[in-house]
Amino acid sequence: MMGDPNVLEMVQEEGLTSNKDMEYSFEVHEEVSSRETSFLISEETAFQRDEQSKDSIFFRDGIRQIDFVLSYVEDAKKDVDIKAERRREFERNLRKSGLELEIEDKRDSENGKTYFVKIHAPWEVLVTYAEVLGIKMPIKENDTPRTQHTPLNYMLGPVKLPDTVKYPHPEYFTAQFTRHRQELFLIEDEATFFPSSSRNRIVYYILSRCPFGIEDGKKKFGIERLLTSNTYSSAYPLHDGQYWKPSEHCLNERYILYKHWARFSFFYKEQPLELIRNYFGEKIGIYFVFLGFYTEMLFFAAVVGLACFIYGLFSMEGNQSSTEICDPNIGGQIIMCPLCDKMCDFWRLNTTCLASKFSHLFDNESTVFFAIFMGIWVTLFLEFWKQRQARLEYEWDLVDFEEEQQQLQLRPEFEAMCKHRKINPVTKEIEPHMPLHARIPWYMLSGATVTLWMALVLSSMVSVIVYRLSLFATFATFMESEDSLQHVKSFFTPQLATSLTGSCLNFIVIMILNFFYEKISAWITKMEIPRTYQEYESSLTLKMFLFQFVNYYSSCFYVAFFKGKLVGYPGKYTYMFNKWRSEECDPGGCLVELTTQLTIIMVGRQVFGNINEAIYPLAFNWWRRRKARTNSEKLYSRWEQDHDLESFGNLGLFYEYLETVIQFGFVTLFVASFPLAPLLALINNIVEIRVDAWKLTTQYRRPVAAKAHSIGVWQDILHAMAVLSVATNAFIVSFTSDIIPRLVYYYAYSQNTTQRFSGYVNNSLSVFLIADFPNHSMPLDNNRDFTTCRYRDYRNPPDHEHKYAHSMQFWHVLAAKMTFIIVMEHIAFIVKFLLAWMIPDIPKDIVEKIKQEKLMTVKILHDFELNKLKENWVLNHNTYDKHVLMEESKAQLAKSTI
Repeated sequence: MMGDPNVLEMVQEEGLTSNKDMEYSFEVHEEVSSRETSFLISEETAFQRDEQSKDSIFFRDGIRQIDFVLSYVEDAKKDVDIKAERRREFERNLRKSGLELEIEDKRDSENGKTYFVKIHAPWEVLVTYAEVLGIKMPIKENDTPRTQHTPLNYMLGPVKLPDTVKYPHPEYFTAQFTRHRQELFLIEDEATFFPSSSRNRIVYYILSRCPFGIEDGKKKFGIERLLTSNTYSSAYPLHDGQYWKPSEHCLNERYILYKHWARFSFFYKEQPLELIRNYFGEKIGIYFVFLGFYTEMLFFAAVVGLACFIYGLFSMEGNQSSTEICDPNIGGQIIMCPLCDKMCDFWRLNTTCLASKFSHLFDNESTVFFAIFMGIWVTLFLEFWKQRQARLEYEWDLVDFEEEQQQLQLRPEFEAMCKHRKINPVTKEIEPHMPLHARIPWYMLSGATVTLWMALVLSSMVSVIVYRLSLFATFATFMESEDSLQHVKSFFTPQLATSLTGSCLNFIVIMILNFFYEKISAWITKMEIPRTYQEYESSLTLKMFLFQFVNYYSSCFYVAFFKGKLVGYPGKYTYMFNKWRSEECDPGGCLVELTTQLTIIMVGRQVFGNINEAIYPLAFNWWRRRKARTNSEKLYSRWEQDHDLESFGNLGLFYEYLETVIQFGFVTLFVASFPLAPLLALINNIVEIRVDAWKLTTQYRRPVAAKAHSIGVWQDILHAMAVLSVATNAFIVSFTSDIIPRLVYYYAYSQNTTQRFSGYVNNSLSVFLIADFPNHSMPLDNNRDFTTCRYRDYRNPPDHEHKYAHSMQFWHVLAAKMTFIIVMEHIAFIVKFLLAWMIPDIPKDIVEKIKQEKLMTVKILHDFELNKLKENWVLNHNTYDKHVLMEESKAQLAKSTI
């Protein structure tokens, strides 16, 4: 096992052993428990804390840098001896691994209860594990000038950062570090050669694989297990210093990040991506690259969507359908059939005047154009992201990065739970193995849990539908009887009131279900005992995305594709559970309701998410500091300040990606119904970038650095959603929007040669004879002077031989809808594949640079080995000459003696 303490013993045999002080410290700690260790610091030799800066990130000697901190509180209630023994064994093995430890007594802590174990990785440990992890380090400065990505760079001056912030370090040619070739690398100072992100990554690698004893016949190891059992309360690397001021004696990258990145006043500025990568690691860095690139691409979609919205706004008054509905002589004379049984009365079409005008904002000629545009946009976004990712791999030296270096490593939990071993067919090494039959019960439980929760989501959606159906009659009756509401009836109709309250209720249910499922899915994934970190993340991603896809989008799919489609007709309505009549769409269609549903869920989720991300860590940290600051005269050290911050956690980045992908679904899947969705997403992401930057820089402990060369499985999910979005938008335009029926009327049924859309409203409404109403649906108020009412459908009139059957126009419209879907999908997919073929995944200039860098690296390595060979040859030759001379001298001396 790579993280075993015996790794350093091989190095020690080569002369890289730790000094005697470390050996003496190891012997001391082997004899006493971690509880007793803190009292070994005598009053005469103890370090005077008040002489050290509270922002110090060094041991007491002021030389050795603190790479990691462990903390614990002795709990006198339970398992105190077991935990103390675990800590003693763990710390002993850490020292055996070559790490240096320094313990801060609880008497010196702010709350008087917490011990802190400070960890330093000496040079021998760093060079050994840098080779184990395949970390690339600089061998020669790259003299190639940096590429300017845009020819309009001079116009973007206000959004650019200073070069010293954007490019904090020169570019280098790099090679995988090896301790046998240290002369090859640009080592100016051993203390600063490895950046702090690489140092904490190495230390965490050791911590995650260091054993702490044998319990129940199984070897126990890893800091995560000790954290789970509360043996240690936390484990974290230190921030560089305070975020609001520079450090006195060393570079404070945290302060630079806060100053140029985490402040909301810099919302229009580009991100210091190199600095983010250097400080937080590539895995977090690539998330911010993706979020920034996605936000940039949203700008173009937002501009086009806003233009479509403005077109609808300016053409609203001239819309023929709205004009006819609002006209007292047309819409005012059309009597519509009741919207519910008995309690609802007949109503006039012109009462939906404002609703029809509002519908035109999103349901107009530009809807088709925008749906097609977004199909092309999503393809360009994904193709250009592939190029950006390839460029990033080159710039961040991840071209040869292999996932198995980190993500494909065995999880300590898997190794600990496995009782079987088998030979790896690739490495020919014996590895832990868990048979399939041992996992099947957990897989079945996992599948059943996910299915159950998705069924729970669908049942909650049905409950909201029932709520809307049962409440609609109440709203209608109440608004009819209340004279004080007569003046708001023109815009606040029963349909709108029910839709708004139903959408808000649905949003609340979504957030509640989401909160509980997050906890359950994480637990279920752990119980599956995934073999590698990649398997764990993939399994959790699948569960969470499937659930959230159903949770967030099911109500939108219902409104878009099911509501108002199977309602029947007056006299023969369809009923849910034989009790509630199926919902009908507004005479202008269901697009307005889909827009309302989409807006409430999307905006509500974004606002709630940003407030939660900002307020939760702020309140948590305030409360934790309030509890901790009991001894104001004590020094509030750097490790204590970071200890009182919130932990980012192993899944912190996972939830950020999930949030972005769900938003991507709102922007693409239903964008034909709401062209302002990209604009809202753009505004949210501008805020999101700064909120994430602020909380990572100021409110969270520093995450352990990790490498990644892509966004992983999320890219496959984005591609799947992009393909699905083509189909959903085609169906929305066809079946939810009113554009296809209007076009069929315009070209096939209009009798007016000058105003082709004139008469469309009357044509789209069928006639029903009131006398044909069954008793259970006839309105209670029988005082009326009309014999027919109208309803939205294409059916034959009462005097037709096939009365109330679908008319020929219905089949013409249906054929036009299906034709549009087929044509739009084929055009979109042809354009998609054409663009994917035309745009290479890796830009040509990057391919050339990768080849050039590989050639230069091979040349540098070749020259180094050649020079080393020459030096050895000269040295050996000189040694041989000296040996010959000595032998000749001996021979002459012997002759002279004789």
